[in-house]
Amino acid sequence: MDSGQYSEMVRAKIAKFHNPGLARLLKVTGLGNVEVSAAGCVITDNGGKEYLDFAGGYGVFNVGHSHPVVVEAVKKQMDRMSLGSKLLLNEPLADLAEMLAGVLPGDMQYSFFCNSGAEAVEGAIKLARMATGRTEVIATDNAFHGKTMGALSATGREQFKAPFRPLVDDFKHVAFGDTDPLAVAISKETAAVIIEPIQGEGGIIMPPVGYLSRVRELCDEHGAVMIVDEIQTGLGRTGRMFAVDHEEVTPDIITLAKGLSGGVMPIGAFCGRPWVWESFAKDPLIITSTFGGNPLACSAAMAALQVTKDEDLSAKAVEMGALLIEGIDAIRSEYPRIIKAVRGQGLMIGVELTKEGLGGVVIPEMIKAGVLAAYTLNQPKVIRVEPPLVVTREQVDTALQALRAAVTYADDKYELLFAERQ
Repeated sequence: MDSGQYSEMVRAKIAKFHNPGLARLLKVTGLGNVEVSAAGCVITDNGGKEYLDFAGGYGVFNVGHSHPVVVEAVKKQMDRMSLGSKLLLNEPLADLAEMLAGVLPGDMQYSFFCNSGAEAVEGAIKLARMATGRTEVIATDNAFHGKTMGALSATGREQFKAPFRPLVDDFKHVAFGDTDPLAVAISKETAAVIIEPIQGEGGIIMPPVGYLSRVRELCDEHGAVMIVDEIQTGLGRTGRMFAVDHEEVTPDIITLAKGLSGGVMPIGAFCGRPWVWESFAKDPLIITSTFGGNPLACSAAMAALQVTKDEDLSAKAVEMGALLIEGIDAIRSEYPRIIKAVRGQGLMIGVELTKEGLGGVVIPEMIKAGVLAAYTLNQPKVIRVEPPLVVTREQVDTALQALRAAVTYADDKYELLFAERQ
């Protein structure tokens, strides 16, 4: 069986037994081959073609694919114990909690481990309601916090929410990046305000300087819990260990996942200050997770944190991010009818196109050139650029060349693409 036949066999199985729509979408966008191996920033498919991963698992692969330190840590733990009994003490869980306490902002001390970002958000909302005895949660327009029922209630895009209504009660939304509407909405009835330091799926939207600090002040004034969703921004992605560190803000609860996995084992966490954690003293089993905090995932997370510090990946995010933004902005200045803007912090970058349909041209052309890219979920006009933090200058140059070629192609086809709409 040749590589084309093999890919079609796998695609057919996905179409028949998993998700027919996804199978069609991947084929149309040029992602019809099967990924078989990965290392660093490079993914290899079943035909031997290599791709630079500039989507980065939406923030999962901060330390790269299959980092040897993370893989080795998981292998060693596998030889000892894979999943815990949930009855005896769990040393990897204890060690990871201690390690996180050493890097979390301010006096954040405690961590609860789960399996995903959405589960971490669910836990954060529950903890905030327990800690305050209130129910109201304020989120932001265009936010993305996950697709489970509580997290979806905080998410700010109606397309994801409409099929599942009624959602969880007592959620309301205000504009992101503007604290005046929040100051009107927040009250003594508010249990929590949940925000992203940078809206990821919303299109890599940057708030003004001082936004996080003012949200902190408003939460303090009204006795509300400040929940910061760092599932995509955390662990070096924006150039600091956590994005809130840029303003030296300490949330009451922070949610983590994606990069905490080391790109090897799924794990999520919500972490908090001592005052919110007092709720667990009354009932330590009020929130549980069967697989959460298992030894394999905790071992991977510890190794990922160690690599992030040892290789100074936050500094690399700043350096490589500056090169990417400068390079993309140069392309934007040459092709203003294709690229409207480039923005971001560290290696969390968004390329905003002038028209929504352009992404369907630019992204497949980049994929043909061996560079993987993707939309942001809430804003199809924005291409995310989130490579692993271990990306090299040479790989950045290759990606910029692929983007330039794709944008040039889109510009050449512009009149044909939009003739009927003009």
